[in-house]
Amino acid sequence: MRVIGLILVFFSAYAYSQELNCRVIVNAQQIQTTERAIFTEMETEFAQFLNTTKWTNDEFQEEEVINCNLVITMTEMPSIGVFKASVQVLSSRPVYGTSYESVVMNFADRDWDFEYVQSQPLRFNENAFTSNITSMLAYYAYMIIGFDYDTFEDLGGTNHFQSAFKIVNNAQQTNYTGWQQFNSVRNRYWLIENIQNPQLELVRKALYTYHREGLDIMAEDREQAEKNIILALSEIQKANRARPRSILTIAFMDAKSGELIQIFSESNLATRRQAYNLLSNIDPSRTDEYKALID
Repeated sequence: MRVIGLILVFFSAYAYSQELNCRVIVNAQQIQTTERAIFTEMETEFAQFLNTTKWTNDEFQEEEVINCNLVITMTEMPSIGVFKASVQVLSSRPVYGTSYESVVMNFADRDWDFEYVQSQPLRFNENAFTSNITSMLAYYAYMIIGFDYDTFEDLGGTNHFQSAFKIVNNAQQTNYTGWQQFNSVRNRYWLIENIQNPQLELVRKALYTYHREGLDIMAEDREQAEKNIILALSEIQKANRARPRSILTIAFMDAKSGELIQIFSESNLATRRQAYNLLSNIDPSRTDEYKALID
C-alpha cells in the first residue's frame, strides 16, 4: 500500500515489554514558575507509570507493544502543586505487510485538574479512587488498549473498556472535572458511555472491519480492502443516524479523516464519489477537505 502523508511518528525513550510504549510530553509554556524541573519529572514519572504497569493478563511480544503519545498542555497553576491541563491522547497500530502505522485513537481531553509535588509516588487501585493523576492515566491506558484490541478482533476490547468504565464509576463522587455526565458532552464519561452504548456498537465493529479487513489486506487486494472500508463507513453512518455527532464517531473521524482522503485519492471515480458522500454525511465539518476526492 502506498500511503502519502499523515503518518504519525511515535518516539519514545522507553522500551518495556508491557502493553504500552507511551511517550509523555508536558508543555508548560503557559505556566509562570521558576520550578521548571517538576514538569520534566512529570514526563518521566507519568511515562514510567503507563509503561511499567501490567494492564492486561496477555503476554505481549516486543513488536506487539502499542505505541502511544500523551501530550499534556498545562493551562493554569492556581496554587503551588495544583494544575489544570488539557490532554491529547494518540495511539497507533501497524498495518500488516507495510511499515505504516495507522492512528487508532485521537482524543482531546480538555478538563484535567490534579495535584502534584515532586517525588510524589503514583499509586493506583482499580477498586477505589486514589488520585486524579493515576485515575486519568489508567483510564486512558485501558482506552488505548481497548481501541487497539477492537481493531484486531470484533469487539475485542470489551474487557478493557469495562476496566475504564470502572475507573469512571470510582471517580463519580469526586469534585474533579471530566468524570461526570453533566460537566461536558465531550469528556471521559461520555467517551466510555458511547463505547458501551448499544446504538454505537456499529462504530466499534467498524474498527475491526476498517483495520483488519481493510488496511491489513490493502497490500494484497486493494479493491476488496476499499470495499471493506466503505462498508465500515456505512456502518458508522448508521450509528451516526441513531446518535448524531456522538463523541465516539467524532473521535473516529479525528483519527481517520486524513488517512481516508489519502486512501481514496487513489481510487476510481465511482469509489471516490461513494467515499465522499459517506464522509461528508458522517463528518460535515470537513466537507471542504473531502471535496478533494471528487474535484
